[in-house]
Amino acid sequence: MPATPTERLNALGLELPPPPKPAGAYAPVVAWNHQAWVAGQIVTDGGKVVSPGRVDADVPVDVAKGLARRATLQALSALGASLGSVDRIERFLRVAVYVAVSPGFDRPHEVANGATELLVELFGEAGRPARIAVGMADLPLHAPVEVEYLASFR
Repeated sequence: MPATPTERLNALGLELPPPPKPAGAYAPVVAWNHQAWVAGQIVTDGGKVVSPGRVDADVPVDVAKGLARRATLQALSALGASLGSVDRIERFLRVAVYVAVSPGFDRPHEVANGATELLVELFGEAGRPARIAVGMADLPLHAPVEVEYLASFR
């Protein structure tokens, strides 16, 4: 297994997207006292939300899970830009996954696996965070998934 998260990304054939730019009065990452908070990430392409709508009614679970994975790559890009390298990340402490759901949908945890499974692939046990997966009526710009992170770094 490759030694660093960057090497693991390369081995998996994954590239980090450009670091996200904030769409409001907030910082994409706040790093303080060896902890970094990453603002909520939704997946966009060309300034438009990818697969807008509610999971189950408008967006299949597998698509939403893939969006959680892509949002994780965006978060890693933001962290890498803020810290100088994703290899400085020591441990993921908490991940919150918000899922826009149709009434009665009770599986946001399955969508959240898209985020945390990738973290474990890249960081091993240090990528296995405490996690919350919450079903919401709606998210910004009608995104189906939004993910936020708390990580420690060296």
